[in-house]
Amino acid sequence: MSKPLDEGTRTVLEMINTPGTPHMHKGTPEEGRKMMEAMVHLIDDPGPEVASVENRTIAGPTGGVPVRIYRPEDSGETPGLLVFFHGGGFVVGSLTTHDTQCRYLCKHASVVVVSVDYRLAPEHPYPAAVEDGYAALCWSAENGELLGADPSRLAIGGDSAGGNLSAVIGQLTRDKDGPTVIFQLLWYPSVAAKNADTFAKGSMKEFSEGYLLDQPTLEWFYGHYVPKNMDTADPRVAPLEAENLAGLPPAFVLTAGYDPLRDGGRDYAERMRKAGVPVDYTCYETTIHGFLNMTKVIPVAMDALDESAQKLKAALG
Repeated sequence: MSKPLDEGTRTVLEMINTPGTPHMHKGTPEEGRKMMEAMVHLIDDPGPEVASVENRTIAGPTGGVPVRIYRPEDSGETPGLLVFFHGGGFVVGSLTTHDTQCRYLCKHASVVVVSVDYRLAPEHPYPAAVEDGYAALCWSAENGELLGADPSRLAIGGDSAGGNLSAVIGQLTRDKDGPTVIFQLLWYPSVAAKNADTFAKGSMKEFSEGYLLDQPTLEWFYGHYVPKNMDTADPRVAPLEAENLAGLPPAFVLTAGYDPLRDGGRDYAERMRKAGVPVDYTCYETTIHGFLNMTKVIPVAMDALDESAQKLKAALG
């Protein structure tokens, strides 16, 4: 039985479930992007100060890929490196919407963070985001001196769709003998297939409406991201469906108790563990999908950020 929703989460749900509040899936992608930017500005506190923040454009597969580089204060040791992919269903989200989280990890895990502004759907459906993310990972691994980081201590991470990209790219680097990644930070990752079967059971069914990330919005996201000739159970968009999870980097998987994606994240953690991958798993049982972007109103978000920073710091030494 689920623990009751915490007070901050109830406040957020009352706000978004008020009659007349617009729903993202009923608008255009551009309207959805503006909606997310406005929501994050309203309910997410600014992140901590770090030594420097640099916007840069790196070479991508079809042109430039914007990135934002966060550098921690000098501790006398070369920091590790995290390549971060923001959430937003592959359709919304930006460097700005996840600035707080990147700043927090940079400061409290003492790592350089490269946040990736990958191309968004529907203008750029799969595989654009994966291609941009993999290119950014390779660039980061090759540019340790420029970044002021040790690329032998390299992690990938992200939330929701960014967790999906981290998981997909983690499998890709293993299969392509790409850069050596030693840690995955997966926040409520979207890893399972989005079809009638998964919508009919478990957390996908239990929290299909009324908890921010609802079934129509999930269908809207995947309808934009997954090409019509591609199965949503293809492991390249649903990494939980991959046959082999052995040989992946150690991981910290975080989920939320009232999130339709909860069971998928839990199952991905368990399947990795059974395949011999060291995995830590935490479910923040009293809250919802996306709560890490709600630090102003959901206090447990700070607990989750702190736990994540400590796991990342320990993993990267």
